[in-house]
Amino acid sequence: MKYKSEVSEAIHETMQDLHEAGAIGTATMRKFDKSCLTQIEPLAPADIKAIREREELTQAAFAIHLNISKNNISAWERGVKKPSGAALKLLTLVKNKGIEAIA
Repeated sequence: MKYKSEVSEAIHETMQDLHEAGAIGTATMRKFDKSCLTQIEPLAPADIKAIREREELTQAAFAIHLNISKNNISAWERGVKKPSGAALKLLTLVKNKGIEAIA
């Protein structure tokens, strides 16, 4: 899992241990999951292009890092398609932490 910060990771691990011990319930654990993990928001085509250019990657190289086709990158940057699921999560991580976060 990718956490917002090292502090979030430590807090989440502690809460997970408490959940496994029965000290906190599942609903509380879900709240901690949501608050500690990287939040995913839709990205505009210009944002996707800006992320790729900031990382100094071609569309082909960026696609390799995201494990998708170059055509998907092109379609996202033109607004023909929108990233979702795992691809959107990876894009968000690269946006927040740089390509090293997924390399």
